[in-house]
Amino acid sequence: MPLSRPAPTPPSGSVVPPSLRRRLAGIGLRWHLAGWVAVVVLICTGITFVTVYRGTGTQLRHQIDQELEGDASELSHTLASSDDGRPVQVAARATRYVRAQPFSASSTLLFVIVPGVGTSTNRPELFDHAIPDNGETSATQAKENRLSQQLVSAHDGYSTLRLPDVGDLRLLKRTVSVPGDRSQTGGTADGGGRVTVGVGEPLLTVAHAQRGVARAFILAGFLTLAGALLAAYLVGTRVSRPLRRMATVAAQVDAGDLHPRIHDVGGHGGEVRVLADAFNHMLDRLTDAFAGQRAFVADASHELRTPLTVIGGQLEVLASQPHPPGEEVRRVERLVRAEIARISRLVDDLLLLAKAEQTQFLRLETINLDPYVHELWDGMSLLADRRFELGPVPAGTLRADPDRLAQALRNLLSNAIAHTVPGEGLVRLEVQREGADHLRFLVEDDGPGIPADQRERVFDRFHRTDSARDRVSGGSGLGLAIVRAIAEAHEGHVAVGHRAESGTKIELELPGFTASRSREQNPELAGPAAR
Repeated sequence: MPLSRPAPTPPSGSVVPPSLRRRLAGIGLRWHLAGWVAVVVLICTGITFVTVYRGTGTQLRHQIDQELEGDASELSHTLASSDDGRPVQVAARATRYVRAQPFSASSTLLFVIVPGVGTSTNRPELFDHAIPDNGETSATQAKENRLSQQLVSAHDGYSTLRLPDVGDLRLLKRTVSVPGDRSQTGGTADGGGRVTVGVGEPLLTVAHAQRGVARAFILAGFLTLAGALLAAYLVGTRVSRPLRRMATVAAQVDAGDLHPRIHDVGGHGGEVRVLADAFNHMLDRLTDAFAGQRAFVADASHELRTPLTVIGGQLEVLASQPHPPGEEVRRVERLVRAEIARISRLVDDLLLLAKAEQTQFLRLETINLDPYVHELWDGMSLLADRRFELGPVPAGTLRADPDRLAQALRNLLSNAIAHTVPGEGLVRLEVQREGADHLRFLVEDDGPGIPADQRERVFDRFHRTDSARDRVSGGSGLGLAIVRAIAEAHEGHVAVGHRAESGTKIELELPGFTASRSREQNPELAGPAAR
């Protein structure tokens, strides 16, 4: 016989079934808000109802206890103030007192138990163990007999009993000392006795008051819940209106349209306005990013197409000759190699810019600044015939990636070399301490300079101030873009500075500099160098 598998049980942390969770996830914000408001209203109403309901009962019971205390004190005073303390006389006085106050469902039950005589009460059927009267059944009479036993055997003080015809009864029972007969002893009591006084009052008023409270709360609760649901729905509609507008705009953006924006949110809360502004700002940045990406792809395609066109054209020229001479083949080979090298540099630059957005782009080390700068300067000053000048180098260390920093400085120096005249052109590098822990590299040249309207754009990818000359000289238009990417990766910045003379000054500022105290005390060790 195959064993039956137990039904799969949901995970211990899952309270809501998945199907119900999916249905709840499809409900809109308005209904979610209305539902939560309804739950809060129900909880608050329930807490208030319980508090008022119990408080009403407690207050009414306290008032009944005070009334019972007054009635019991008055009855006890009546019995104890008489001169004749014989049991028969005490019973007679008690009978006259209690029969003057007949019992009903809304009045007070009084009884006095006089030992040896009997019980005086305004409800005799409770203490008269006789046959059933007024059409009562034997069972009803038995209940009354049991209640009589409860009344008699109840302890002194307050207690609550259940009457067959009336309901709950609040009972106060006490024992009263009755003085003896003073008439035969010249005013001196000759003994006396003790009688039991009981005062009870039905709790129907408490029950009626609590039922009234319950009816009032049920009616008020329904009205409050309906009003809260309506108000929550309207508030949710108003609050979610800009969110629905954002969803519509997001759907349009997802379809490829980046022009829609969210407007007219001034009447909503500050959070909604902040969210709308952030959403619009995000769309602006997306628009700029997509525009930059399209421009980047177009420029990259153009830059790649030019050398590929040159290579294809030269190969066609070579292929059109049945027996090309060796000199022609070598010429085409040199040209093709040059264009392939240009493509390789362009691809390397593009890969570098793509890696600049990754966290592993930098490998930070502690660089000893003085030998590092001089070593880099010695290598660059041999590449061209220019007036190379190196200013003083601050003594200390810099926390940076030595390879990326060298690449950025080489790009700046190469850019300065490319824009200066051979022989007399000035290329100058200065390293200055900025603030407590920043270092500034300034690369200057006396070339034609950068027009004022292009100084903010020179760090864009593929931007050229003189495209024809840069392309012939092998520039890809990515050098300064790489410098900016390296600076931002180091949490620094690069900018075109102001130079009093003609030419260009570019400032590269990086954090992470730590000055050397021993070198600072002897500034002659860091003097200027020139080649």
